[in-house]
Amino acid sequence: MKKQLSFIWMSLLLVLAACSDGLDNIEYNSDSGITVAAPEVTETTGTSLTLTASATGNVGDIVRRGFCYSANAQTPTISDNVVDADENFSASISGLMGSTTYYVRAFVYGNSRYTYSDPVEATTGAMSLDEQLANYVAPAYPDDYSSIADWTNRSQWNLSNVHDPTVVLADDGYYYMYQTDASYGNAHIEGGHFHGRRSKNLVDWEYLGGTMQTLPDWVIPKLNEIRTAMGLEEVNPSVDDFGYWAPCVRKVNSGLYRMYYSIVCPGTLSGDGTWSERAFIGLMENSDPANNSGWVDKGYVITNASDKGLDFNVPANDWANCYYKWNAIDPSYIIDGDGRHYLAYGSWHSGIALVELDEATGKVKAELPNPWGTDSDIAAYGQLIATRQMGNRWQASEGPELIYHDGYYYLFLAYDALEVPYNTRVARATNIAGPYVGMDGTDITNVGGDILPVVTHPYKFNGSDGWVGISHCCVFDDGNGNWYFASQGRFPENVAGINASNALMMGHVRSIRWTEDGWPVVMPERYGAVPQVDITESELVGDWEHIDLSYSYGNQKTSSTMTLSADHTVSAGSWEGATWSYDSSNRVLTFDNGVELYLQRETDWEASPRTHTIVYAGYGDNYKTYWGKKVK
Repeated sequence: MKKQLSFIWMSLLLVLAACSDGLDNIEYNSDSGITVAAPEVTETTGTSLTLTASATGNVGDIVRRGFCYSANAQTPTISDNVVDADENFSASISGLMGSTTYYVRAFVYGNSRYTYSDPVEATTGAMSLDEQLANYVAPAYPDDYSSIADWTNRSQWNLSNVHDPTVVLADDGYYYMYQTDASYGNAHIEGGHFHGRRSKNLVDWEYLGGTMQTLPDWVIPKLNEIRTAMGLEEVNPSVDDFGYWAPCVRKVNSGLYRMYYSIVCPGTLSGDGTWSERAFIGLMENSDPANNSGWVDKGYVITNASDKGLDFNVPANDWANCYYKWNAIDPSYIIDGDGRHYLAYGSWHSGIALVELDEATGKVKAELPNPWGTDSDIAAYGQLIATRQMGNRWQASEGPELIYHDGYYYLFLAYDALEVPYNTRVARATNIAGPYVGMDGTDITNVGGDILPVVTHPYKFNGSDGWVGISHCCVFDDGNGNWYFASQGRFPENVAGINASNALMMGHVRSIRWTEDGWPVVMPERYGAVPQVDITESELVGDWEHIDLSYSYGNQKTSSTMTLSADHTVSAGSWEGATWSYDSSNRVLTFDNGVELYLQRETDWEASPRTHTIVYAGYGDNYKTYWGKKVK
């Protein structure tokens, strides 16, 4: 499998990351002989908190005192945000967001250890949107996280070491994110599988650790049950050789969360030169994701199916004729408008399949026969809903994400190899089984083809190395009409000063806007909680970095300057001479060449220091995609 080979490549990278105090070294230690009282809030503004605390016991041994705080972690440590206190154990925390609750602990350092108080909650004062924008502080976490990539620094990861994320908004107000087992230098392997983190604001993420500690005990027996039925000898691979890929988490109801996950088995079906061993999709459930160890495995859901019967000796390099019809990885779980449950899944091979699930068990609703036979024999394993090329068993399409919005089912797909060329496309259907059709009219259910529009693509704004490998997304909303797109972003290959730079994988969250005719546009800059103050026409006048995001395999699309003049003409750039108009109520910028661009305030991640700016995304003639941001 192409994707399997890519992960093997990543796991072989030997990357040395600098170490600093990690979670294991900074936890509360009651043997210090010092007791720290919980802090008191003495003054509050829209952007600051003034605090005081006290310590008793061996206070003469104290060499440092201060406060650690987080809008996310309920028990913050010095790996979160820190401000040092004066000799009276007082300090002010500035640069905060208005109307936001922070968790705060006082700490001291003495007798070679840190001692923490109990946490308290403190809420900043209310501010208008204009005041919030004027006082906006951009996220400060580094994109080059190689210096904190090591496991001992996991409390500082935030969105570092994220691959194939899935996100769910839980009843407690937190967004919970889970992911494929992948990290820079394989740092994650000490902590189990399907690692989790959570956030209240989609910017600051608290690392939670693995949700699965060991290979589920059903996997090897199930593998050998199928092998025996196929006439193959049993195997006993090492649990360290299995792959743990691409979970999908959804809230079923307020007391039930389901996580579908992929387990990829090592080896081949029948020795060297034959096709790869199969994969499984399994299921875990949890009543409350705040309990990260509370995920209970519910076992086997589905595996690879083949319409070639027992003729499994297809040479491993005969890609277009591979043994499996469906590849049992990359699940996407959805409950439709009628309350019926479905799983879309698949990677490369014949395309993406859809299978109905039983509401009560979360397992396949139909009885699953042996995963081999004729087409009709394996019908229970699902029906085709998307393919790039009919009849081709090896096509660069994977990572389905199936969601419902305003009358349509939207199927987001990852195209091409994941290291650099990865890009995202989208099609939609009025029926969950299709046909799914792109904006360009391509029917990928019945005909197959490369759909447009491009949703994400390798790109580069000025002042940065840009991003590649941006796909295998999850799409989610906040329940208030705001939609988001999350994926990994990779550094390009061979970035100077970074060993194996393309193995750096930062979690990206971006805002989605929906066009008037119902197509999603994903913002070019990552979400940074910028206050959405109304955008005025006068703010649009000036220079923009403009990117034509048309598909180009493996290439980063770079920006050119486009200048909007006050007389409503384009005075520089590829659209020079065009005229523009602006609908401020809908934040839509329209050009007389037919292009409509949807505007949003977002973080300018390339600025130094980071700040806020205005960005756009939209579509034009020939279903081209355009990204851009205002130059400040």
